[in-house]
Amino acid sequence: MARQRTAAVVGGSIGGLTAALLLEKAGFSVSVYERSSSELDGRGGGIVLQPEMLRWFKEVSQQDPARLATHSTFLRYLGLGNRIEFEEPVEWRFSSWSTLYRALLQDFGSDRYFLGFNVVDLEQSNASVSLKFDNHSGAIFDLVVFADGITSTGRRLLIPEAQPQYSGYIGWRGTVPENELSDTSMALMGDALGYCFVADGHICMYPIPGPAGETEIGARLMNYVYYQNVAAGGDLTSITTDIDGHVGAYSVPMGRVQQPYIDRMKIHAARTLAPAAAELVTSTQQPYIQVIFDVRVPRMAVGRVAVIGDAAFVARPHAAAGSAKVADDAWALHHAFLASDADVPDILEAWEADRLDVGNRLIERVSLMGRRAQFDHSWDPADLDLRFGLKEGVRQPNY
Repeated sequence: MARQRTAAVVGGSIGGLTAALLLEKAGFSVSVYERSSSELDGRGGGIVLQPEMLRWFKEVSQQDPARLATHSTFLRYLGLGNRIEFEEPVEWRFSSWSTLYRALLQDFGSDRYFLGFNVVDLEQSNASVSLKFDNHSGAIFDLVVFADGITSTGRRLLIPEAQPQYSGYIGWRGTVPENELSDTSMALMGDALGYCFVADGHICMYPIPGPAGETEIGARLMNYVYYQNVAAGGDLTSITTDIDGHVGAYSVPMGRVQQPYIDRMKIHAARTLAPAAAELVTSTQQPYIQVIFDVRVPRMAVGRVAVIGDAAFVARPHAAAGSAKVADDAWALHHAFLASDADVPDILEAWEADRLDVGNRLIERVSLMGRRAQFDHSWDPADLDLRFGLKEGVRQPNY
């Protein structure tokens, strides 16, 4: 009997868990290594559930995907005085990072999910990959997949020339329990994927599950990303310097943003946004900052090692495709290994070509979306190219 192939997935977030589950389904014995010393539950905000991310739960998992998501029935744009400037019946599903993480970890289990293992180096031979961890241990595998996000160690080790390109704006992010918002605001936001555009930015809003995964109305959270233009250089450095003086290259986490910048942002939101959107932003206890940038990579496979999701391409959030991209990469890996009994490097080389195309196309589309939203002011709510979706904008997702 042939020896079972082994794989390591570096990164224990929702992308890494999805990849691990699908590689296991393709016949690998899989171990997941997460740098954090504790489980990741409680991190992150809202996620738009694209069909690619839901696919595991619809086709494989025994868990009911309906229990993981909230939904909206309208696409709605708000203007001054809460005037509805555009509205269209569209159903979208939303989840939270924590809800998806808990569900995927439940499916994978904890026996081969190793916390506190931070990869610091790797070595390859023709037959295997050796990982080295900062606890002075190591492990050898037939395949290694880096799904370790925007600060990816895999990208740094394998593709050091791939560097972030700042977009010219940041995203303020936050969530508010919907029962803390007015009935007037919730009537406009609670059943919608909502937008509001102003002179120097825009906001995107939608309901997500509550802290314990609650999906019933009244127990959900309202989630948002509020984009504001910030010039590169001193202005960006100042606003991304946290309360202890550390500059966040990629983000400033919850509770670490300097209060004067929070106060200034809330005052500006109250003056410029539609009242419902302004109430949402100003009610946030601890907003945090996401620096908006893109990363392109010239390759996603080197020998027996692959990088997927945000460990490879990092795309601005406008297409809501980050979780969809890593899931789609993982499904493509699954299919590639099921379809061929070739050696790992040959399979990865064939897998890579389509993945590079998908990543580059996504970067081009979100760059266009960002330019139209933040600088050109040419965003058209009816334009399908400006809708959510991994490979194209869609009027109605095929769930």
